[in-house]
Amino acid sequence: MPSPTSAQLALGRARSDVDVISRAGLPLHRFLDEATQAIERALPMVGGCVATLDPATAMVSNSWKFSTFAGRNEADVQWAQVEYGADDPTSFQTLIRTGTGAVGMHRATHGAVETSVRMAEVMLPCYDFHDEARTVLRDRHGAWGVIAVFRGAGDAPFEAQELAALAEMAPALTRGIRVGTLAQAGATRSDCPSGPAVMIVDGRDRLVQASAGAATHLEQLAMSPGAADPLSLVHALVTAARRLARGEADLPPRARVRTAEGIWLVLHASPLGGAGDRAGDVVVTIEEARPQEVIELVADVFGLTARERDVTAHVLRGADTKEIAAAMHVSPYTVQDHLKSIFDKAGVASRRELVSRVYFDQYMPRRLEEGAGRLGA
Repeated sequence: MPSPTSAQLALGRARSDVDVISRAGLPLHRFLDEATQAIERALPMVGGCVATLDPATAMVSNSWKFSTFAGRNEADVQWAQVEYGADDPTSFQTLIRTGTGAVGMHRATHGAVETSVRMAEVMLPCYDFHDEARTVLRDRHGAWGVIAVFRGAGDAPFEAQELAALAEMAPALTRGIRVGTLAQAGATRSDCPSGPAVMIVDGRDRLVQASAGAATHLEQLAMSPGAADPLSLVHALVTAARRLARGEADLPPRARVRTAEGIWLVLHASPLGGAGDRAGDVVVTIEEARPQEVIELVADVFGLTARERDVTAHVLRGADTKEIAAAMHVSPYTVQDHLKSIFDKAGVASRRELVSRVYFDQYMPRRLEEGAGRLGA
């Protein structure tokens, strides 16, 4: 058996490093910083990007760029329009739907990368990226993110072993994103606009109207370290909404997003009926997430089964074991078994800790601060 090459050894170390980092319980931005540094040391590239997704809809919820790609946001909106609008066999949505592992654009197009709309309209002209390797970060609860790394003119295309290594890192990257989503501190600021903020994007992709508070929400979304242009999230939703209107998609576009301050927001888009100059208009709404929307995401992070979610919901409503058993038509012993599994997955030891972990840590700190502010007024 031939000895491993230095490149293979480096990729093996990177896989091990990312696995260790993913188990450290780091906040999302710290996990991504450390994990992407490990990947960058082993996998030659000119830049890279990790985007998080809402696992319920596979809509992008945030993104972080690294290496020489960091801070280059000039084509983010165009990327979102192409990624969610073009019928591309290597789009993230297609990779998720088909269960495809890592894909390299040079290999997938047999060297004709310009035949990809994304490469021809965004990566080549805007960034001079001549090859891209991308893979989906997913588990049985959905797709939590995607990673893409790039090479420039004169660089060797991504090889099969490099694509395989990227795919092998995907489970650890998925774990790190899931854990990191909840690891940051709960919301502490109270300047989030009250009520929904609304934006209207016309058929020519111009933001033609916006309610008070929309700019504040976009500013909050832009504050995450290494974040892409928040308007890319808006245009991803807009593009997906138009596909829904044409019958090319099944799910209404929607994304739960956490700001740098820890505030959970929900962004969703709906096509507006109109003709002439108003054809193609889409309304985008941004509002603070309701508790149930946050709790559903937390349950996905913990990997709870359907029955464990039911038990958790009853616990959050204050029901005791007998009440839960009666409501679910199971024995109290079965409820206790479910609770033990839930406690293990959530890393808690009691119902009180579970309520804190699932609800208060993610949603209530800001509410409590607001209440204290009102009492002190």
